[in-house]
Amino acid sequence: MRPIVSDGELGGGWEVVRASAAGASMTGFRDHAASGLDMHVVARPEVVVVIQFGDSPLAVENACGEPAFGGVVAGLSPGTPRIRTTRVECVELRLSPLAAYSRLGVSPRELHGTLTDLDHLWGARARLLRDRLAETDSWEARFALTSRFLIDRDSSRSPDPEVAAAWARIVTDVGGVTVRELTELTGWSRKRLWSRFTAQIGVTPKHAAMVVRFRRAFDLLLAGTPPARVAAACGYADQPHLHRDIALFAGTTPGALARN
Repeated sequence: MRPIVSDGELGGGWEVVRASAAGASMTGFRDHAASGLDMHVVARPEVVVVIQFGDSPLAVENACGEPAFGGVVAGLSPGTPRIRTTRVECVELRLSPLAAYSRLGVSPRELHGTLTDLDHLWGARARLLRDRLAETDSWEARFALTSRFLIDRDSSRSPDPEVAAAWARIVTDVGGVTVRELTELTGWSRKRLWSRFTAQIGVTPKHAAMVVRFRRAFDLLLAGTPPARVAAACGYADQPHLHRDIALFAGTTPGALARN
């Protein structure tokens, strides 16, 4: 079976419910048809947390084999692992990297290049949250449980205002801002900007800009926009440049995405 690349490709039999709370976008997924999930993870300018509370663990295919997780955390650039499960019952959280820095209780650098086991991140509290979600009958109540959990996890640390400003500029300019412009914006040296931004966002400013630009290109390609037009619209030097980023962050080609 070809792995899906976005939840927009989910077929019939899926229950999808969305909400927003505690600074996170929340989505509840349930696969009533028990058709299973086979999905590639792709980069996005958010930190994604998946809390699987059903009986089927998540099999994560990567270079180390297929470990089974009860939940996963993906940073901005998790590589291109593949997730499989026989039945989905989960809550998915999407947080800005600034919110994730305050609430996940982990160094963002630890999330780069891989998927992190939720039990490794939150330990017994993750298992308790999954049990409570499984015992709860409504999505509204599940979202409330998850929201309270996030609020309780909120740490006293906050990103530097300069890092927040640099991230906002990268998002506003859809990755088109230069490092020189970011140093002028923050008043920091390049070395300090690199160090503080990476510590709090999880990737360098340049890599963050690449992810933001990639995500715009990815969404345009999924919508059926021809690759040549996408490359021009997103500021890529040429189509090979676009091809390299799609391969790096999605593990596929622009043509394959445009045909979906």
